[in-house]
Formats: sequence, structure tokens, C-alpha cells
Amino acid sequence: MKLVVKLIIISTLLLITKVNGQEFQGEATYKSKRKIDIKLDSTQVNSEMHQQMMEMLKKQFEKTYILSFNKEESIYKEEESLAPPQPQGGFVVMVSSGGSDLLYKNIKEKRYTNQNESFSKLFLIKDDLKDIEWNLESETKNIGEYTCFKATTTREVEDVESGISFNGDKDLSTADKEPKMKLITITAWYTPQIPVSAGPGNYHGLPGLILEVNDGSETVICSKIVINPKNATDISEPVKGKEIMQDAYDQIMEKKLKEMEERTRVNTNGRDGERVEIRIGG
Repeated sequence: MKLVVKLIIISTLLLITKVNGQEFQGEATYKSKRKIDIKLDSTQVNSEMHQQMMEMLKKQFEKTYILSFNKEESIYKEEESLAPPQPQGGFVVMVSSGGSDLLYKNIKEKRYTNQNESFSKLFLIKDDLKDIEWNLESETKNIGEYTCFKATTTREVEDVESGISFNGDKDLSTADKEPKMKLITITAWYTPQIPVSAGPGNYHGLPGLILEVNDGSETVICSKIVINPKNATDISEPVKGKEIMQDAYDQIMEKKLKEMEERTRVNTNGRDGERVEIRIGG
């Protein structure tokens, strides 16, 4: 079956002409959605407050991204939009979606540069692109006018349940425990009709542009593609920011988030009223 898939891909690639690193460029628009299902104790959070939280969280994860790409490089950036309004009612929502301000990937050189502003500091995170062990499958479907093939891979991630606390209280029984890990399956749909190994976010390495990715909780799907746009984006590596490796950046962010949580807890001590804090990891 894999041989059939490879033959179809090769045949499709042979039909594509005038595509090379210098002449060919494209722009793809992606939209993201995430499943949100948080059950709260009705004795502590009323139905109106719960609904307000769900609507706000849904908007937090409904984002639009633009991927500018050629045969060897790509730039992935969130489309600028107004921040969703914070809800009333005394609860705080901290969302970590794992996103980036501007992600540059060089497929040929197998490296990336992530220009990210965090806690009022501009970072330039540079590291190697990790190979993704994709399993090419025979299943196909159409996304817009493009025929897409299915590919899957697995990845071990931290099993983070939404952390919910009332009035700043936390479950101390799990505070110092090692996080549980779980294996998730990631499904991607790519089209050999656009013969580049690019894709949204950190996804890449397939014999065609990735138009959809689903990891079980979040779906990112392409809604528009323009080949050789008139006002093409300059695909160049960002240079501004403090250069740092990915592991070092992750350690800094973890420390900053803990400090922010502690300040929030201290600032709410002694206050009247109910406070709900939700933290969702990406």
C-alpha cells in the first residue's frame, strides 16, 4: 500500500512544472480550533460563569496564521487581531498555547529560528529541526481544490489536566510530583500538488504542503492558498532578539510562569469574593 502511495505522489510531482526555489512562492492561511471541555463544581461556579469561561477560552484558541513558503524556507506568523476581552466575575485564565510570534524554518539546512516576545523581552530561539517519523497512508480526501494524503505520527507529551483553583488554593498533593506522560497520535493531511515540505507550526517533512493537522485536542486547517502572490512576503530569517537555545528558553519560561503564579496568589490573599484560576498547557 505504501508503494501505491509513493507512485501516486511521484506521478503528481512529475505533472508539476516551473517550480523551483527561485521562482516558486506561496502563501497559505490557517485557522486553529481547540476542544474545550472543563467541568466545574456547580456549588463553586454557577452556570453563567462557566459558560462565560468556555466562550472566552474558545476565542483564545480561534486564531488565524499565515504561512509564507518557498521550496526551502518558510515563515509562520499569527495574523494580527484584537485580543479577546477578559471576562468579568473574578476569575483569571492563563493560557499557554505553545505558539510563536514569528517562526522561520529552513528545511534544506534543517534548522529554525523562533522570534518570540515573552515577558517584555524579545528572544531569538535557534535550534535544529527535529525529524518527524511520519507514516504515509493511502487514505485521501479533498481540502478545497487539493487532493490530500493522510500521514500519522506519535509523540509523547505531558498529560496536563486543566488546573483549577478557587480563592488561590491549589492541590498540594500533586505539586511536587513528576508529571505524567501520554502518547498521542497526530494526523496530518498533505498535498503533493504543492511540492514543499512545509507546514503550520512545527510540522514539516512530508512530500507536499501540510494543509491540516490534528493532535486530538487542536485542529489547524488551511482555508486559503495563493501561489506566487503579487505582493509576496519576504521570507528571511529574523535577526533581532536575544539568541538562545530552545531548552534554555523553556527553562526561563517555566521559572517566569511560576513567579507569576506566586505573585497572583499573594495578591489575591485576603480579598473577598471567589477567584477561579484556569491554566491550560499547549
